[in-house]
Amino acid sequence: MSLNLYIAYTKYNNKMRDILIIFSLSVLYSCGSWHDSSNSGSSNSSKAKKGKLDITSYAETITSNELKTYLFKFAGDEFEGRDTGEPGQKKAADFLKEAYKKMGIPSPMGGDDYFQEIPESYFRGGIKSSENVLAYIKGTEKPDEIVVISAHYDHVGMDNKGNVFNGADDDGSGTVSMLEIAEAFVEASKNGHGPKRSILFLHVTGEEKGLYGSKYYTENPVFPLENTVTDLNIDMIGRIDKAHEGDDKSNYVYLIGSDRLSTELHNLSEEVNDKYTKLNLDYTYNAKDDPNRFYYRSDHYNFAKHNIPIIFYFNGVHDDYHQISDTPDKIEYDLMTKRAKLVFYTAWEVANRENRLVVDGVKE
Repeated sequence: MSLNLYIAYTKYNNKMRDILIIFSLSVLYSCGSWHDSSNSGSSNSSKAKKGKLDITSYAETITSNELKTYLFKFAGDEFEGRDTGEPGQKKAADFLKEAYKKMGIPSPMGGDDYFQEIPESYFRGGIKSSENVLAYIKGTEKPDEIVVISAHYDHVGMDNKGNVFNGADDDGSGTVSMLEIAEAFVEASKNGHGPKRSILFLHVTGEEKGLYGSKYYTENPVFPLENTVTDLNIDMIGRIDKAHEGDDKSNYVYLIGSDRLSTELHNLSEEVNDKYTKLNLDYTYNAKDDPNRFYYRSDHYNFAKHNIPIIFYFNGVHDDYHQISDTPDKIEYDLMTKRAKLVFYTAWEVANRENRLVVDGVKE
């Protein structure tokens, strides 16, 4: 081999080596980029994917067995129908307080005080003093903005023969569903997925007497009403009404008020249901000319009249409504579980979205 040929050959080999190195690095980089995009795409989509998995796993802590165990206790004769201001209602309040303490969810009032006391002078008709029960999970990023989940825990007591009105559906179903929803949120918090906004679990008294407990709270709020983003109110979600009897119609829940003050809340609710729970959302009682006027008949209304967006979750009335026959053995626990999960998913989305809900339904 001549010297010139050797030099040319060496230059050629060096050039090919450089090309191979560059090509190898390029392939390696491209593979790394493909791996990132397929698994996460971006940090935002990675968080979304992770969040989705977390949401589902936390929602699955809401179970029909736990709801049933809670409700057979809460709607048992021991609580004497939970009449406002009476011993049975006081026992029910203590039961709720102890449940939150066991879950490690504190009171927003601090210490061991979970009760917002309502004096006897606030009521009419000789009703004794009573109390709302409050528990609270502080938000991680926007703690001053509050998502309220509410249900009334009182009922109508006993008749003069000593028969107990257990109120399993009205509103034991909403009350114990809140306990399970709270457990889902606290499990998320334990795993570092606490809600961005704070969650207030508000068990109100005196609903059956005239929405007293929610009225008292909105007149004496623990958190400013201007910082309250929404109230998701659960009042009777354990039964099936006559309009939905039959397997082809029973997978439903009535929603009332979701579009009255915030189009955004209504759309978010629909999207969450379509994505996760796939209930048939029935808006029959949301009609403004509906003669039942349910929009004005449960605790959400005391928030709505302050222009706070609300959703009222409801299964409709049935033959056992306000009868001694409203007992926990008649509850549809699997359906109740699905309805409770819808409330959880909706609260999760409202609490964790970037911006608070737009209120666009207020009219002068």
